[in-house]
Amino acid sequence: MSIKVMLADDHVLMREGIKHLLEFDGSIEVIAEASDGVECLEKLKNINPDILLLDINMPNKNGIEVLEELKKNKNSVKVLILTVHSEVEYLVKAIDIGANGYILKDSGSIELKNAINAIISDDSYIQPSLLPALNSRLINRDMDKEKLDSLTKRELEILKQVAEGMFNKEIANNLSISERTVKNHISNIFKKIDVSDRTQAAVFAIKNNIVKLY
Repeated sequence: MSIKVMLADDHVLMREGIKHLLEFDGSIEVIAEASDGVECLEKLKNINPDILLLDINMPNKNGIEVLEELKKNKNSVKVLILTVHSEVEYLVKAIDIGANGYILKDSGSIELKNAINAIISDDSYIQPSLLPALNSRLINRDMDKEKLDSLTKRELEILKQVAEGMFNKEIANNLSISERTVKNHISNIFKKIDVSDRTQAAVFAIKNNIVKLY
């Protein structure tokens, strides 16, 4: 029985090329295609492919948004991200949401089929060239989690306000404590998260979702 695949990519030539490669030996069948995220989600309401090959850069809804929607709706289709984005941020985001695999569009047909076969066998597949960056990021994230866990509730409150650009006097007024107490807290925060100034502390807070940029 052939593996049933859906392709979601906004470039017609890319879809045609991938379809030709996948169907060449008869082990894989492309049963549907979509040119944007909304079309992809609509078609998945009526079909059940084994694997969705999902591009990140698509109009209307991008691949990350499609993946989030699928997981929110508990759709069981396995998702292989096929993208030009080699930046580790995209990879980490996709894996966190629940992608089963992630490879780049400059991969060869053999690697693409290996990824599909691995995912069908309930394994995950990350392009090997991306693994060092992924492992480094995950290690750093674990280290950040340890640093966050070391902060008290009061220190987290103060770090958030530092990241929002508040001065010690403003923070003291907001929390009804003295400026000296704020200064001592900030000194302890800097030591715990291993930064040397307010800018670095703000970057740490944004990176770890203590505050968000709008």
